[in-house]
Amino acid sequence: MILFVAGLVLFLGIHSVAIFAPAWRDAQAARNERAWKGIYAVISLAGFVLLIYGYGIARQSPVVVWSPPTFMRHVALLVMLPVFPLLLAAYLPGRIKAAAKHPMLLAVKFWALAHLLANGTLVDSILFGAFLVWAVLDRIAVKKRAVARAIPGAPPSKPNDAIALIGGLVLYGAFLMGIHRWLIGVSPLG
Repeated sequence: MILFVAGLVLFLGIHSVAIFAPAWRDAQAARNERAWKGIYAVISLAGFVLLIYGYGIARQSPVVVWSPPTFMRHVALLVMLPVFPLLLAAYLPGRIKAAAKHPMLLAVKFWALAHLLANGTLVDSILFGAFLVWAVLDRIAVKKRAVARAIPGAPPSKPNDAIALIGGLVLYGAFLMGIHRWLIGVSPLG
């Protein structure tokens, strides 16, 4: 569990610099953007690797916090439905992105909530609870920014919404049909 928590702290920690120290983050990026992005990437990757490895180890000896009823898996499947279209909409500007304002953060919230509903172990509660709290805090911080940061992506166009929606639903179907089992070792369909 120590590796998992260390990875979670590193990964969400570096992703939280803009929430808790936006002026410092902006100063580092202004001083040397390439160095800042390099450090950010290395810490993110190290945190992600520790998080994944530690999560795998922690899952081998699960501590059950609660036992979700079977119907919660069905609810989680519904809550997950907009996640992939929202992820794609973050990089394909259109009406979906305009309506959601911050589709990536909204996708993380839906993803975390769905997994909290369907999983009842301690490691799952920590992982998905931490991501949910982080996404809420980041959304609040983004609202307070005087100037929005540019997110790289495709230029705005009318087909972007169709691509995000259709592509996102195809990705969702692929995850249901096997990618989730291949990556995580568990099928969301039971």
